[in-house]
Amino acid sequence: MAKDYYQTLGVGKNATKEDVKKAYKKLAKQFHPDLNKSADAEQKFKEINEAAAVLGDDAKRSQYDQFGDAESYKRAAGGNGASGFDFGGFRDFAGFDFGDIFDQFFSGGMNGGQRRRSKRGSNIRVDIEITLENAAQGTIKILSIPREERCPQCQGTGAASPEDITTCSECNGAGVSRRTQRTPFGVFATTSTCGTCRGRGKTIEIECEECDGTGLVKKTRKIEVKVPPGAEEGTNLRVTGEGEAGEEGADAGDLYVIIHVKEHELFERRADDLYIKVEIPFTTAALGGEVEVPTLLGKASLRIPAGTQSNTVFKMRDKGIPYLHGSGQGDELVEVVVAVPKSLSKRQKELLEEFEGREPKKKKGFFK
Repeated sequence: MAKDYYQTLGVGKNATKEDVKKAYKKLAKQFHPDLNKSADAEQKFKEINEAAAVLGDDAKRSQYDQFGDAESYKRAAGGNGASGFDFGGFRDFAGFDFGDIFDQFFSGGMNGGQRRRSKRGSNIRVDIEITLENAAQGTIKILSIPREERCPQCQGTGAASPEDITTCSECNGAGVSRRTQRTPFGVFATTSTCGTCRGRGKTIEIECEECDGTGLVKKTRKIEVKVPPGAEEGTNLRVTGEGEAGEEGADAGDLYVIIHVKEHELFERRADDLYIKVEIPFTTAALGGEVEVPTLLGKASLRIPAGTQSNTVFKMRDKGIPYLHGSGQGDELVEVVVAVPKSLSKRQKELLEEFEGREPKKKKGFFK
């Protein structure tokens, strides 16, 4: 039967890393060849270490779970699924603190050090306010952005001259320091970020006076930002590479411009449509005719059919906001409100009374 790492450690498949660690610690003490003199102790101890090396590593455990048994897993991993540790030599470890090695074993401390990568520059966010007309037609904004830029004097190296940059004598340019440690489970090679060069692999003898060795200087840069037609409240514009400068060899961050649209005195924006309320004369509503209504680009004529009632909404096609994505644009929605005259001349009253007289006569009441 194929070997099962979970059974080897005596834990279930839903065991946490802490559960695996506790089980490993208990079994390692039980079968360590220096503590257990039975004939199969050494073999059992190696099996425990092999199982723990896989189940204690999230990536290896995930791959192992896909295959379900040790043999299939090791074949898929090219025979190296649980390798990387020398489990030979179990003598002269009396009194060793097992807790130290377990913490290293399960935290990745055996091979976790690596050379430090240059840090990418930070992104910058700027909020701007535009008019509804700007949003409809598009506009160009010139922004003054304070940011860190690559030092022009040292070109971002942080050194006074190229000759002042030397290979780190502590790590020989590797950016990491290595050491070996003998443990109850063999000899482990550990790596950590070099403390002298902080993982860069090089040191600076004389720092640049302009940037004090940081490779960065503070500048205020004017940047042109194009706001496209159709921009709306919350539109996020990304300007690549216009954020903070990165460390030497790393890319700059990006500039993110967040759009806010001012309220308009006449129009209300509804998605890509514009809404406006317009008063029309009583006579125009009754008899029909044409009225001028405002648009974002000036004025336009709107035909009012006879008998139009108050609060009727008319649609003026393609008088709205251009689509931000794709071609075309929204409409202008015009709600008409019939204006009733507050005062009438004698002649106007006569005409209205005459008009009312043409209406069907009301039925007489009982007493009439």
